[in-house]
Amino acid sequence: MSFHLVLKYFPDLNNDSKQKIEKLFPLYKKYNEKVNLISRKDFDFFYERHVLHSLSISKVFQFKKGQDIMDLGTGGGFPGIPLAILFPDTNFFLVDSVKKKTDCISDVLLKLNLPNVQVINARSETLDYKFDFIVSRAVASLSKLDIWTKKKFKNTDNAGLICLKGGDLKNELKDLENRVKSFNISDFFEEDFFSSKKIIFLQADD
Repeated sequence: MSFHLVLKYFPDLNNDSKQKIEKLFPLYKKYNEKVNLISRKDFDFFYERHVLHSLSISKVFQFKKGQDIMDLGTGGGFPGIPLAILFPDTNFFLVDSVKKKTDCISDVLLKLNLPNVQVINARSETLDYKFDFIVSRAVASLSKLDIWTKKKFKNTDNAGLICLKGGDLKNELKDLENRVKSFNISDFFEEDFFSSKKIIFLQADD
């Protein structure tokens, strides 16, 4: 699926961002043959299910210059890499404990020339960093993510965890409702894939 799907919803991207987003597909095609960075069964839907899904976060949150964002359990670099392309003045830290994945995405980043991104091969709990936001996609339940990210946020009013989630989340959210805001991605994108997808924001509780 063409990167023009991204341009459908982000028509004002500058040329540098466009070129980098267009380069993502051939780069991932190459690396995915060696390491399963993303699911092979939906690789034909790369721009919809990985790039656009990641960028949906920007429809709710506009990251600022100099802010620090951790992508927890980044896997193949999503949502961190597309967001880093969109927000070149924001610092992104892509964290994953699987070394073969962090090695691959380090190579991807070199070829993309994304100086605002660092890749860290570690478990997030071991990091002695603090962040403005932590983003995550399909890593664990919200309650687990809440535990893993304790004491990881800067002391700002709007700091918190931004998760891409899908399906019925009632049980997952019930004990955290007073700290949660939920946004339907279908409000921004019309493709069927997004009909049950949500952006969940969990306010930091440090």
